[in-house]
Amino acid sequence: MKKIIKLTLFAAIVGLTTSCSEDILRNDGVSGLSQPTQQITTVQLADGSTTNPAIPAAFVNGIYAQMITVGSGGSDSQVDFGQKAYDIFGDMLSGDMALTNSDYRWYNRIAQLQSTNDFTFGENRMIWRYYYRIIRSANTVIQSLGGNDFIPDSQENKFSMGQAKALRAYGYFYLTQYYQKEYVGTEMILPLYVEPSSGNLPKSSAEDIYNLMEQDLTESITLLNGFNRIAKSEINQDIAKALYAYVLGARGGNDGKIATLTQQVINSGNYTMLASSEVVAGTGGVNGFDDVNSNSWMWGIDIVPTNGLGLVSWWGQIDAWSYSYGWAGDYKAIDLDLYNAIPANDIRKGQFFGNAASGRYLQPLYKFRASDAIGSAPRPITSDYVYMRIEEMYLLNAEANANAGNDAAARTSLKALMARRLPDASYVDGLSGQALKNEIYLQTRIELWGEGKSFLAMKRNKATVTRGANHIFFAGNSYSYNDESLQFEIPLDEIQNNPFLSEQNQ
Repeated sequence: MKKIIKLTLFAAIVGLTTSCSEDILRNDGVSGLSQPTQQITTVQLADGSTTNPAIPAAFVNGIYAQMITVGSGGSDSQVDFGQKAYDIFGDMLSGDMALTNSDYRWYNRIAQLQSTNDFTFGENRMIWRYYYRIIRSANTVIQSLGGNDFIPDSQENKFSMGQAKALRAYGYFYLTQYYQKEYVGTEMILPLYVEPSSGNLPKSSAEDIYNLMEQDLTESITLLNGFNRIAKSEINQDIAKALYAYVLGARGGNDGKIATLTQQVINSGNYTMLASSEVVAGTGGVNGFDDVNSNSWMWGIDIVPTNGLGLVSWWGQIDAWSYSYGWAGDYKAIDLDLYNAIPANDIRKGQFFGNAASGRYLQPLYKFRASDAIGSAPRPITSDYVYMRIEEMYLLNAEANANAGNDAAARTSLKALMARRLPDASYVDGLSGQALKNEIYLQTRIELWGEGKSFLAMKRNKATVTRGANHIFFAGNSYSYNDESLQFEIPLDEIQNNPFLSEQNQ
């Protein structure tokens, strides 16, 4: 089946508009694609790219638009709004994000681990369709520029190819994290699509999928050499290196390479960690978590009014300062035990509202804040989405070095962060071995709370997490990183539409 996009919307993309639409790229999953009456094939796209490099570049921008599009997971659910939707899923599965009140019940099936135990539940389908949409769109760009093994002649087309390959790896990375309990190379886990016109395929091994991700990101890093992006929504060489580090971390056994990649990003000098004055919002400082222009942000997107985001958005679910579920009765808070692990003199303790009598116990009222009056932020929302901060690179660098037995380098990276969060970070100097690894993992959970990284860290560190007393579901229960209950299932409709899959082959 040919990859298709709506012609009128393709023209809008070519015009490099900043608005987004759920119909920018009409992919309705890997199987059973719908057929718009107006369509442009990959052949036409390839023909255009030879004369106008702005065409593939604009198509790549359309892929980035999908990352914030409401309904990009193929549903009308109010928890379906792109990458940040699945960041919430992961944070809840890890246990670090507690559902502490649920008047509207949007996340009950995630918090109760129902969706992960029943392939008929829609959350499984949303994740599957969203990431495979990204993959098919990336495959379209790659094919239009000459195919998987082709290196474009023009610099502009090299940059488009580099971004497309990184986006394909990004899509497969999150699929592996949500649909495989842990890396086992021989396990058959997901269909591997490398062309937009592929029909239904059987599962490929984890080894084959990880090999493709590594190849894509290695090539992306080379292709993106010299790329000066216009906006932080675009993937540059730093983001490709960071994604590569995450892939290697999930695969395991590549700590030296992870340390090198993350150190290269740190040494680029392109980003600086948040200062103390940027960590806690609403205290006279600068809010470091709502503006893509923050120098800490490596990858994020500038949300503008034409995006039309409101209640159905990441801010609409998390931020109690917005007109949101986080204000009206679906409270997402830091796990009580994790909160208690933050020292009283750590600036990040102030990110969370600690008054248990209020009913908003430990919500991130002073980390994620889009307004100055609770419940009244104007719509549409214009606070930005963060995908990646430089702090992640320091923590991942520390983790990789500690795993490799290079404790001195691990302490250097960890202490660089902690010196910005504590009045005195000298305690780091006395850490080594497993105690150092444990501290790095703890600080990763605290620093990146609510940013979609806790589940990834839990799996990398092969951790077991016990839910604190403020969870309304399963408080006190412990879950290992590879617990079956934390893995999503291949959705029912994919099994029905793909003859190579079956319910027994989950």
